[in-house]
Amino acid sequence: MTRILALLIAIVFVFNGKSAFAQYVDTGDFMNFGPNFTSASPVPRQLVYFPSRYAPGTIVIRTGERRLYLVLPQGQALRYGIGVGRAGFRWSGVHRISAKKEWPSWTPPAQMIARRPDLPRHMKGGIENPLGARAMYLGSTLYRIHGSNEPETIGQAVSSGCFRMTNEDVVDLYNRVPIGTTVVVVNN
Repeated sequence: MTRILALLIAIVFVFNGKSAFAQYVDTGDFMNFGPNFTSASPVPRQLVYFPSRYAPGTIVIRTGERRLYLVLPQGQALRYGIGVGRAGFRWSGVHRISAKKEWPSWTPPAQMIARRPDLPRHMKGGIENPLGARAMYLGSTLYRIHGSNEPETIGQAVSSGCFRMTNEDVVDLYNRVPIGTTVVVVNN
């Protein structure tokens, strides 16, 4: 009888823990894509063990690993592959997501145009736009977490300081985090 009671208590605990976990992760939409699913990313997202001091819902970017982590309860995180700033364009700090946009337009900053005068002065949102399907703006900086129409750049140091994700992954992250989310960038 004691074993049955202990089992029932454990089941209740698991279901309560699972509902808190489900607040951040619907495992069906990243673990069970089906037999014919293939990811565009050379670095597929994964649920990983991630003990940290950060609250669930925090985004941690480790530029040296070229990975972005969405911290989850119970010492776990969703890990995404990202493209990071090339040499001379990496940075670290703590910001919050100040805006989110679907199919954002792009106006290259003056510093970028000075380096690359061939760039357009403005591009409307769409599949050809370098910001991809979604963008999450980081505080008052010029930097964003955004999609890319060049999935081969994921895992590379190629940007001018922004963090690139495949369009598939940026849409997934965009749907999981609200404006105000803390983003911790660790340049390691």
